[in-house]
Amino acid sequence: MNSASAVVSSDTADVRRVRRWKRHPRTVALARAELRAALRDWDLTEIEDTAVLVLSEIVSNAIRWARVPVGREIETSFCRGADSIRLAVDDADETWPRPRHGDGTGGRGLALVDKLSHRWGVQGRRGVGKSVWAEVTVPGERWSQR
Repeated sequence: MNSASAVVSSDTADVRRVRRWKRHPRTVALARAELRAALRDWDLTEIEDTAVLVLSEIVSNAIRWARVPVGREIETSFCRGADSIRLAVDDADETWPRPRHGDGTGGRGLALVDKLSHRWGVQGRRGVGKSVWAEVTVPGERWSQR
């Protein structure tokens, strides 16, 4: 069962990767693998651990909390910017996430995103739903050598 469909255009593939995924727990691992591949292609593996953890939290939230009709997909996008990688997860649920205090069984995901990313946020998207995004900063000296 293929749970992803590529929607990458060839003219932006060097700076942006977009995938659509079924809302299934296994999607988290698949999205992490896709991000790792993008970071390898961009020679940015030094931010891999942080970026993968941030992405995992955002994708997990979309899978667990988005209340959408069966069959609706989520979309991940990774965009290489001037000094950061922007990770975004879109879903068709209109409810925006809010950080909450961990209760021993969960609730710390957005706190981790906040701590590990340079900045993060939520914005509306065309049609229904939202986009939850985070930027992971690339070390300045390393980036300026490109």
